Order: sequence, then structure tokens, then C-alpha cells
Amino acid sequence: MNRFFSTLRVSVAAVALIAVTSTVASAQSREVVIGYQDMVVPWRYAQASGEVEKATGYKVTYRKLGSGADVIRALASGSIQLGEAGSSPIAAGLSQGVDISLFWILDNINDAEALVARNGSGVNSLADLKGKKLGLPFVSTSHFHALVALQNAGVDPSSVKILNLRPPEVAAAWERGDIDATYIWDPVLAKVKKNGKVLTTSGEVAKETGKATFDGFVVNRKFAQDNAAFVSGFVKVLSTTDAQYRDHKSNWTAGSKEVEAVAKESGANAADVPASLALYAFPTAAEQASAAWLGGGAQAGAAKSLAATAAFLKTQGTIQNVLPDYSAGVDPRFVQQAAR
Repeated sequence: MNRFFSTLRVSVAAVALIAVTSTVASAQSREVVIGYQDMVVPWRYAQASGEVEKATGYKVTYRKLGSGADVIRALASGSIQLGEAGSSPIAAGLSQGVDISLFWILDNINDAEALVARNGSGVNSLADLKGKKLGLPFVSTSHFHALVALQNAGVDPSSVKILNLRPPEVAAAWERGDIDATYIWDPVLAKVKKNGKVLTTSGEVAKETGKATFDGFVVNRKFAQDNAAFVSGFVKVLSTTDAQYRDHKSNWTAGSKEVEAVAKESGANAADVPASLALYAFPTAAEQASAAWLGGGAQAGAAKSLAATAAFLKTQGTIQNVLPDYSAGVDPRFVQQAAR
């Protein structure tokens, strides 16, 4: 479980100069590399249709990465300037000194991540996971909530064989019968549900424990400083696309151009996308600018969530340090501008 963090510490020190050089070059050339994952979210439509390029005038390269941990590594190395990651890897990255800030809530995860037991595995409850194989991406929001759920159910996480698998590896292991359960998100979640039983979801874990999770966009701080106009324009695109979905959900059908674009970029089946999108909540720019999410300093909802996540990860031995205030890694300026 500590492999990512030891590697990250070395990476942060070794590539600091590369990151600064890359950021300066990006500012001068008006080019940016954005790291993304396979989450099924509305903004994939804007990504596919080139809306960011149109709104900002920047040349945008999209780089698909396998996990939030991979995104944090790429930000640390300077190979990307912005990226999508869950609250768990963001908290871990900030705790390890990666120079990033959270500027947009991509989604409130709710029921979009779930712990599913494979049919025939003999697992019908969280207690049944003792001695079983649970596959999930380490240092992800699903990893965090898996540990929270197990402890809340009185199950020692060390009694479960937790395997570090990225989403495509989870899908392959599930098909082979190599794992008994997974805690994962769509598009893999939709696949495993077809021959599995949902034991709990992140929405249920949050209600029972008060420990919510989210996905967010983070940016290299130096890049944000030198390219504030780009980040501002990018946030407007994110806000507009989410609003298009929230206000016109009935138009986002399996045959629509929006859903087809989301399916293409995320690797999901178009038929599964509408139901997948419905599992998330997408806060408005005004909601994100409030103390519920990014506004409010140390009392901001996101800052408190990151602090709680980091504290839990430390008790698990996943990270060594917890910051006194995670609002240092939260930047509400851009959503505040978008909300005006």
C-alpha cells in the first residue's frame, strides 16, 4: 500500500525542475496537457467536441490515465498540468507535498462507486469478505471507502486480501474469476453488476459514517498562476456542460450525440451511460463557490473532507503525514468567478 507514496516522494524531488520547466513552456506556447480517467461524467462531451480549445485558444492534449494515483504522479512529474482525481489521491498527494490545488468538483460520488460481490463467490455481506480477494485501485476514493466500510462493519481490513488493480485490470480479473469482489466505478461497475451483488455504495457509506468522497480537478499551482485565464475559461466550460446535463437530462439518451461522446471518451457502453450519470451529483458553480464545497477556507466542505480522508489514510499506514489545514490545497477563485 505504501509503494505509490515512496515512489511519489522520489518523483517529487527528482522532477521538480522538469515540472517548473514544463509549466513555463506551457505558458509560453499556450499548450496544456490534461490528464483524465474513465469516469462517466457530462464534461466528456465538451472534451470530445473541442469546447476547451474553442473557449481558451489553447492547444489541448488529453492523456488518459489508469487511476487517481497515476494522475497525481503525472502532475508531480510535470507531464500533465491539470488532472482528474478522487478526494483520496488528492488528499494523499497534498500530504506528500505535491504542488497542486483543487479548483473544481467534478462530481459528488454518491452511488457511482459500489462494493460488488461476484455471484458464486460466497460473499453476501461485508463480514463474508474475510479471507476473500477484493480488487480495487489503491489510493482511490473506492479504496478509502472500502476501508471505511469494512471498519464500520467491524471487519479488520487486514483480514481481507485487498489487491491493487486498475479498472481495466479489475474487469479482466472479474471475468477470470480471480477476485471475489470489487469496489469500483463505471464503466466497470456496470459490467460487474451484471453478475454480482451490490453490498454497499459510497452514498450509503457516507450516510453511515459522515465520510463523503468526490472527484475533482486539480492543477499545478505554478501553471494556474501563469495561466489564470485558461483555468478560468476551462471552469466555464465545465460549468456549462454540467448545466446542460442537469437542465436537460431527458435529452441525454443512449442515441444522443452527448451520450455517444461520453461513451467514446470513457470507454463505456452508450446504453449504460444515462443510468451511470444518474448515480452522481454535479454541484453548480454557485454551490461549489460556497462553504459546502470550495469556499470557506478551513471550514470548506472539500477541505474538511480532504483532512478527514488524510487522517484515515494515516491510521492505515498509507501516508505518513497529515497537514494542519487542507484549505491550502483548495482554490475557490475560479468557481467564484464562474458563479458571478
